[in-house]
Amino acid sequence: MIVKVISSSFIGIESFPVEVEVDISPGLPQFSTVGLPDVAVRESKDRIKAAIKNSGYSFPKNHVTVNLAPADIKKEGTGFDLPIAVAVLKGEDCIKSPDIHDYIFLGELSLDGSVKAVHGILPAAYLVKELGKKGIIVARESAHEAAMVESIKVIPVDTLSDVVEFFNGRKAIEALKIDINEVFKKGLQYHVDFSEIHGQEQAKRALEVTAAGAHNIIMIGPPGSGKTMLAQRLATILPGISFDEAIETTKIFSIAGLLDRKNAILGTRPFRAPHHTISDAGLVGGGHMPKPGEISLAHHGVLFLDELPEFKRNVLEALRQPLEDGRVTISRSALTATYPARFILVAAMNPCPCGYYGDRARVCRCTPQQIRQYQGRVSGPLMDRIDIHVEVPSVRYKDISRRASGELSGEIKRRVEKARRIQEKRFEGQKERFNARMTDKQFKIHCVIDEESQMLIEMAVEKLGLSTRAYTKILKVARTIADLEEDERIRPSHVAEAIQYRNLDRSMI
Repeated sequence: MIVKVISSSFIGIESFPVEVEVDISPGLPQFSTVGLPDVAVRESKDRIKAAIKNSGYSFPKNHVTVNLAPADIKKEGTGFDLPIAVAVLKGEDCIKSPDIHDYIFLGELSLDGSVKAVHGILPAAYLVKELGKKGIIVARESAHEAAMVESIKVIPVDTLSDVVEFFNGRKAIEALKIDINEVFKKGLQYHVDFSEIHGQEQAKRALEVTAAGAHNIIMIGPPGSGKTMLAQRLATILPGISFDEAIETTKIFSIAGLLDRKNAILGTRPFRAPHHTISDAGLVGGGHMPKPGEISLAHHGVLFLDELPEFKRNVLEALRQPLEDGRVTISRSALTATYPARFILVAAMNPCPCGYYGDRARVCRCTPQQIRQYQGRVSGPLMDRIDIHVEVPSVRYKDISRRASGELSGEIKRRVEKARRIQEKRFEGQKERFNARMTDKQFKIHCVIDEESQMLIEMAVEKLGLSTRAYTKILKVARTIADLEEDERIRPSHVAEAIQYRNLDRSMI
C-alpha cells in the first residue's frame, strides 16, 4: 500500500513541497529511505520506530520504503520525522481520515512520541497558502511562527498521538489564531537611543546621512571613542521596518534557526556584529547545504564589522559582490541557493595597530611602515564601495560629564524619513529607491551639479587621486545631504561636506 503525505523543504528563503511517499509491502522487516536524504533524514527511521511504539501503536513488520520527492534535490534536517510517521500510521490504518492530504506536516519526533520544533516553519506556512492546502501541522512551540500567515489553519500538536486522534475525530485541537498587527507592534521597540551618546557630533551627522541615503560607512578612531555605540544606534534612526520587510527577514532567521520562539516576527531592523574571526562561509553563507550567512541575517538592517583590518582578507573580499548586487548566490554541486543581502555596512577600525595615532591624549608608538601595512589590509576596491569615511576622535571630559542629553533618535529619524520620502518620490516605479543604490542612468539624471561644485570635485580628484567609483559616491552622498535639507539642487556646500567624508582617500600619515 502506498500513502502520500506533503511536507516541505527550502532552497534559499523559499519553500518547495516534498511529497513523502511510504510503501508498505510484504517482505523481510526493513526500513529504507530514498530521495537524496542526508544523515539526519536517514537516521529518522530509529526515531520514528521508537516514537510510534512509545505512542501505543505498532510499527509494521514488513518492508517499508520511504521516498522523498522530488528525488533529485537533497533533503536535510529532522522535519520529515512527523510526515513519515503519519504516512506509516495511515498505511497501517491507524489514521482513518483522508484529510491528511489537505495539510502539510513538519516536525521532529522524540523517542517518546513528542513533537519538536524545526527550522523553516514560516516559509512552509506560506507554501500552504500557495498550494491551496487547508493548513499545517507543527509542534506547539512553532505554531506562533506559522500563524503569521493569514487564512490557513495552524494546528499545534504536542505528540504524535495528538495528530492521530485529531484526524480520527477523537480529539478537537483548535487552530491557533493570533493578532498579527498586535504581534508586529510589540516588536517595534529599540532598547538604545542616540541621546545616550555625548559628543561626537560629526559622527552623528555622518550616521544621519548614512541612514537617509542607505550609504555604507566606516568610522576611524582610537579604542573607547564610541564607534560601537554609534553603530548600535544606527538602526534606531532608520525608517521603521515594513511588514513585508519584516516577513522577508524573519524567513531568513527561521531558516537559520535563530528566530526567538517568543517573537514570531522581527519588529525591528536586524543588527548583526560578527567577530573578526568569522569565516567567509559564516559571513556570506555556505556549507555543504547552503545556509544564510551574517550578511543575509542583516537583510533590511545593519551589518557592523568592528576591527575591520583584523578580518581575513578573503572574507572581506567576499563582501564586494553582495554590496553591489544586494544578494548572494551560493553554488554547490547539489543546488544553487540565492539569499537576499540588502544591508547597510558599518565598519570600524583603529587608525594604527596600537590605536592611538593622532589621538589627543595618548602617544602612538607605531612606525609609519606599520601604520601603512595596517591600513593596507583593507583593499582599495572594498574601500571604494564604502561611501562615507568619518573620524571618531576620543571624547573630551567635558562631553562625558555633560548632563544634558543629546538629540533623541526619534527626532533624527523624522528627518531621515523626510529624506527617504523625497527619494521614494524621485525613484517611484523603479527598482532602486535610495540614493546610495542609484544606477548609472539615475545618477546622470539626479546628480547634476553647477560649475562651482564641478571645480570642488575636480580639486578633490586631483588632490586625493579618487577613483571613478569614489567620484560617484561623493555625488550620491551630496544628493542625500541636499535631500536632508529638502533642496532640489545639489549645492557646493553639499559637495564640500560629501568630500570631507572621504578621509581614507587622503594619506593618514
